[in-house]
Formats: sequence, C-alpha cells, structure tokens
Amino acid sequence: MKLLILAAHGQIARLVEQRILTEPQFKDVELTLFLRNKSRMADLASNPRVTLIEGDINNREDVVAAAKGQDMIFSAVNDHDPQNRPTKNIIAAAKENGISRVIETSLLGLYNEVPGEFGRWNREYCFNGDPKGTPAVVVDELLENSGLDWTTLRLPWLNDRDEVKYTVTHRHEPFVGVSGSRKSIADVVLRIVADPTFGSKDSLGIADPATQGQDRPVY
Repeated sequence: MKLLILAAHGQIARLVEQRILTEPQFKDVELTLFLRNKSRMADLASNPRVTLIEGDINNREDVVAAAKGQDMIFSAVNDHDPQNRPTKNIIAAAKENGISRVIETSLLGLYNEVPGEFGRWNREYCFNGDPKGTPAVVVDELLENSGLDWTTLRLPWLNDRDEVKYTVTHRHEPFVGVSGSRKSIADVVLRIVADPTFGSKDSLGIADPATQGQDRPVY
C-alpha cells in the first residue's frame, strides 16, 4: 500500500509514521510525506520506504501531484479554512488519481453530540455557540457528498500521555469522554491503514472513556 500523509510533520502524523516504519504488520506500506518544508523531516530522507514532497495543502495542483500513484490519503491537519480549500483539494486529488480511501482529522462537537457542561463549554470555545455552517462541519458534508470512501476523526482535546486508551463512537451517537492521547488517535489511523473497511463512510468520535463526565479538558 502507498499512503500519502498531508501535514506530515504534525505530532499525530509523526506517531503514525514511526509505527508504520517500525512495526512488522506495516512492512509493505510505503509513505509519501507532504509538508511545506521537507528539510524538517531530513531524518527520514534516506529511508527507502519514504518519499518527501514539499507543497501547500491549499494549492490544488500540489495536492493532486502528490497523490499520484497513492492508495490512501490521510490529512493530519484540521481544515479550518473558510473556503475549505484543503478538503476540496483532497477530494479533487483523490478523484483525479483514482483513490477512494480518504481520512481527515476534525473536531468533536460537530453535531452537538458532546453532552453536559463540557459539551456546552466546547461548543462555545470551538464554535462560538453553534457549529452549523462552520468549516469543520462543512468538511463532513463535502466528504459525504464526494462519492469517496471517507472517514473523519472527531478528535478530543489532546494530551501527550503514553497510553493508548480510547472509545470510538459513531456519527449519531453521544461522544464519550473529553480528552485523549495523540497516541490513541494515531492508533485509530493505523487501524484504518491495516483494515480500510474500519470507519468507512463514517465520522468517528475518539476519546479516553475515563475522562467522561469531566467539565474541562484533561491533560
């Protein structure tokens, strides 16, 4: 499999890359790593399973070119662009290159699915009280209508704990938890890489269930 990772220098992306390049189950996965300045990933430049590409996710031509010959696209940066250029470029790149499987990260609270005081606080902090029509919500709408095999990952408030511990909820289910580790998010991405049917055409909520009931993020 050939996997294109956009925003490849991000913290979650680096966790995904490290596991792919060191764990035997991913030995047949080749990585194309897309970022603005590839010198930031010089440590991987000599790896035979890695191709580094410089580009701008807001530039359609850059994303389309990077996706040539790939089997799956993972965008490791949330699309907050008012015109949703990253998501539109990803969809175009997938279609022009015959790629069906696309993964994007996003935010919790898109559907008012986060309960309690934390849900209220998160809605005010992230969406000024109402997620409807925001770029994060439009991402799901664009992907759902794209005809692609998509997954969005609704991330909790993140921490750098070492444990991989999370519950996955689906689009029309209440979100469980408030926070989770970046290692847990990376693990979900790798589950999809290992089994592309996991999370197919769904928006997955991810968080540590032990943080359920907290009214603020847990770091």
